[in-house]
Amino acid sequence: MIGNSRLHWGLFIGETLDSAWDTDYLPESVIQQIAQSLVDLPSAIFPPNLISQLNTTRTYQISLASVVPSQTALWQTYPNVRIITLEQIPLLDVYPTLGIDRALALWGAGTILGFPMLVIDGGTALTFTGADANQHLVGGAILPGLGLQLASLGQKTGQLPLLEARLINSLPPRFALNTPAAIESGVIYTLLAGIKDFIEAWLDLFPEGNIALTGGDRTILNHYLQIQFPEIAARLIVEQNLIFWGMGKIVLGNE
Repeated sequence: MIGNSRLHWGLFIGETLDSAWDTDYLPESVIQQIAQSLVDLPSAIFPPNLISQLNTTRTYQISLASVVPSQTALWQTYPNVRIITLEQIPLLDVYPTLGIDRALALWGAGTILGFPMLVIDGGTALTFTGADANQHLVGGAILPGLGLQLASLGQKTGQLPLLEARLINSLPPRFALNTPAAIESGVIYTLLAGIKDFIEAWLDLFPEGNIALTGGDRTILNHYLQIQFPEIAARLIVEQNLIFWGMGKIVLGNE
């Protein structure tokens, strides 16, 4: 899965998702070498702990979904790649510009955990995507994610500092007495309130509906929610591999 910030990899052995990890985007020259079989695919993208377990002489089938067209074009040169498109996902009433990452995560979560399903993806963007019991898209929302909100204040203002979400280990004081804490408070508490509001609206529509939390910020968001809104956090299914669940269903034909 080519995301907005990184490449997300999932290794399927047969029908089982064996491993998942992230890497930075690969340089175009490296992708071209892979496509021309000048560099083994495992040595280029697999984490070191997996390389010894794999057959490094075979050509790996890559199933690829992407929200970054320029990256998609690079990987299309790989000789054994299958591009997953929105049209292949059996969700109903899907609009043509729905992000493939949102659709795959929703399909994977719903087919395995059960519809109605709301997926909250805490990535570069924070997204909400829901489908009803009949697998019809209900809709959703998109806003800047935790890291992007912090970065925008640091990069687009004259004097505010650039903060990183991964360095915020605990909830800040709501009424802060210094600038970094004030930024943390403003971003985190409004983000949590927004998540809570969307979850409550979802449960008004589907009182028995499922709610899954995924994405790179899932752990920190879940931690904050457990502190601030424990009754809301208790409804969440936290799972990092929803997109790969969806890809597996599409590629392996198990839907």
